[in-house]
Amino acid sequence: MRIGLLTEGGYPYVSGEAGLWCDRLVRGLEQHEFDLYALSRSESEETEGWVPLPPQVGRVRTAPLWESVDDHIVYGRRARRRFAECYGELATALCTAGPGNPSAGPEGEPEGQSALEADRFASALYGLAELARDEGGLPTALRSETAVRALERACRAPGAHRSAREARVPDLLTVTARLERALRPLSLDWYEDDDLGSVDLCHAASGGTAALPGLLARHFCDVPLLVTEYGVRLRTYYLTEPDSSPAIRSLLAAFHGRLAAETYRRAAVITPGNTHARRWQERCGADRAKLRTVHPGMDAAPFAEAGESPECADPQTLVWVGHVEPAKDLVSLLHAFAEIRRAEPGSRLRIVGAPSGPEGAAYLIHCKALAAQLFPDEADGPHAVGRNPVSFEETGGPELPSRADAYASGALVVLSSVVEGFPAGLVEAMFCGRATVSTDVGAVVEAIGGTGLVVPPRNPRALAEACVALLRDPERRARLGAAARARALELFTVEQNITAFHGIYLEILSRTPARRVLLDDTGEPLPFGVPAEAHVPGRWSDPTARVAARGGPGTVRGGPGWAVEAEPARPKTSVAASEGAAR
Repeated sequence: MRIGLLTEGGYPYVSGEAGLWCDRLVRGLEQHEFDLYALSRSESEETEGWVPLPPQVGRVRTAPLWESVDDHIVYGRRARRRFAECYGELATALCTAGPGNPSAGPEGEPEGQSALEADRFASALYGLAELARDEGGLPTALRSETAVRALERACRAPGAHRSAREARVPDLLTVTARLERALRPLSLDWYEDDDLGSVDLCHAASGGTAALPGLLARHFCDVPLLVTEYGVRLRTYYLTEPDSSPAIRSLLAAFHGRLAAETYRRAAVITPGNTHARRWQERCGADRAKLRTVHPGMDAAPFAEAGESPECADPQTLVWVGHVEPAKDLVSLLHAFAEIRRAEPGSRLRIVGAPSGPEGAAYLIHCKALAAQLFPDEADGPHAVGRNPVSFEETGGPELPSRADAYASGALVVLSSVVEGFPAGLVEAMFCGRATVSTDVGAVVEAIGGTGLVVPPRNPRALAEACVALLRDPERRARLGAAARARALELFTVEQNITAFHGIYLEILSRTPARRVLLDDTGEPLPFGVPAEAHVPGRWSDPTARVAARGGPGTVRGGPGWAVEAEPARPKTSVAASEGAAR
């Protein structure tokens, strides 16, 4: 079958956050064909280029969300009226969202009204998409004074929630600009019968903007949609917008919440990566019958040697591995280790990881200063050189060449985060057969099951007591480590992930009506031209038959001029042949 893989800031870009699991999925399902439709978030992503792509990738189309776009399209009077009506309906749906659901603002929203506003949002969204097809694009209109005034009227209208009513002109300008970027996929020329309309299935590698092309392919061409979320985009938005004004946060949260609800409503199947993400999706309106939990697939091979030799670990060493940032709460870990040292004077803590951005670098400096204050360098004797029992290191050097070596160096792996999605580092420690002590955040409990100790976050004393208990009981450490390794190999390998998605692909297509009609030489439909077995893996390639795809209305070719199709074998995004106008 032919899969349209939809990504945002991920595969096939080198620095993409979801690139690794997408690459493993594509390579593992070599019996299928993949077309990639990628939205880039920054110029640096495109500059760094792509990862090498396997031969089953047939087409790559990219579009940037980061640069300013001017489509130079001038609407006529009728088109301007259509845009004002659709955008006004969209703005009204955002301003009347209440906080009874994640897409809501601060005043609540009755169930019937919520369904009405969800339908209003969907109607406005698809109305804008149809306008973009008819007129060639939306970017200029979405940044126009008409859009700002429509948003202002919706914020001032009776029934708008309090945060929206408090929006000022700078807030309205900011929200309008952000909505233009989020709605930019509506203007792409991807939704034709020979493009996304020709795939058997759209697979969105994340929610949010990445799923928009899948929604439009379903709307225009009846292509079924599969949505995978290992980190819920709505939750990510809440965590990354703390400095905006209440009006901006409320309106954009309403948009992302409405978009998430519409995506879950239209998707054939939704695959959260863990129960934590599943709860968020259900809260956003996802139907439980559509949900299939598929854990991330991780490569266990690099950790096999450490997992098969647990006796090589230093029994007095604790290890923390990850990206250094405030959410990891290393301050609590250092205070916990101060209590551990009082109970076990010979213990040592190795903090292994690089800082994440400027904020992470500043946090690392703070942690080093705290470690120097809590643990002054101590010498074992009058003629020995003192050393700090806490070390800050990075992988890649001669002492710790890889993450597997970092986990292997200690008998106990600690996670002290206050915010966590799926704890990939914890699963790596489980592959290495190490006992773990973790804080109860995100999907930690789901990942470790009963194979490790869990304590409340921001509780150094509880963290210290759990660590001391395992440091003093090597037999218990060994049992937990062996159980953790067995659990990880059963649930979190690449093989189980690929097998799960292969089955889901077949399940979706098995209950999807045929969308193509085979025609004979005279142009008449061939009876029984699309047999039931056409949905099994593989492609039918009869050169004498012609295929006509049933799609939506025609479109003005050329679009906004910034959607690019490229040859997948080339490693850089600069090698592209445009199907629309030149960028």
